[in-house]
Amino acid sequence: MKKSLLIFYFLLLYALLEMFWWGTVVIQLQPQRMAMVMGEGSVFLFLLCIGAYFIHASIKKEDKLHEQQQNFLLSVTHELKSPLAAIKLSLQTIVKRDLDKQLQTSLLNNSLKDIERLDDLVENMLLATKIESRTYSFPKEEFDFSELVTKITDRLQVHSCGNQQLINTKIDNNIKVVGDKFALSSVVTNLVENAVKYSGPCAEIAVSLCQNDGKPFLTVSDKGPGIPDGEKMLIFDKFYRVGDENVRKSKGTGLGLFIVKEVLQNHDADISVKDNTPQGAIFEVTFN
Repeated sequence: MKKSLLIFYFLLLYALLEMFWWGTVVIQLQPQRMAMVMGEGSVFLFLLCIGAYFIHASIKKEDKLHEQQQNFLLSVTHELKSPLAAIKLSLQTIVKRDLDKQLQTSLLNNSLKDIERLDDLVENMLLATKIESRTYSFPKEEFDFSELVTKITDRLQVHSCGNQQLINTKIDNNIKVVGDKFALSSVVTNLVENAVKYSGPCAEIAVSLCQNDGKPFLTVSDKGPGIPDGEKMLIFDKFYRVGDENVRKSKGTGLGLFIVKEVLQNHDADISVKDNTPQGAIFEVTFN
């Protein structure tokens, strides 16, 4: 991409030099045409600068997209390898060692969680592809949104700090939604997984679902590093991730919040991001 920019700048410089040279030659041969040359030259220079600006912006945008796609491939590779390695290790342990039933069950349960994580990753990539290509139809039906949110938070519950439940839920019963159950489950999963991912070890996450003016209102709060004001809208762009890619420690593909935005737009729902106190972020989803 740097080579393309160098070629572009060279051609731009060449065009400018040619314009000034021909203008000088014409004025020397026909001094009476100086006003015409200056006028036409100014228009040409203006149009050249406008074109150069847009071409430069397009090249930089393409460069950034290429970098994001490379980071995405690296992230996907890491996201796939981690659970696969864990599943392989668990199964090898069961096969090679004479374990009691309780330990076998524990290893198998851990493997099932890793398989669910892989399934979520694959579903995210497939859904993002279908949404972007406009081939996904969003089939809608009425279903119990409270039951869906409860099921997802129970599955994603973290028990790494003893018996403490890290995802605290406050979910009102029998909240109905007319929408695509599969796509909305991806919305809830991505929001909760992001909260878990960016929060520190043993940090509490809050998930709330209630009726606000007769409309379903979902909030997911974390105690992570938070999101700078300048990036609160950018986080919903495809492949975009907060912070410097070279020093980032958190995993992810940059597809989750892109899917969240697209799905909610197709359900006439709004999402907003606020700062949590004393630190972290709050995602609020309002159905209209």
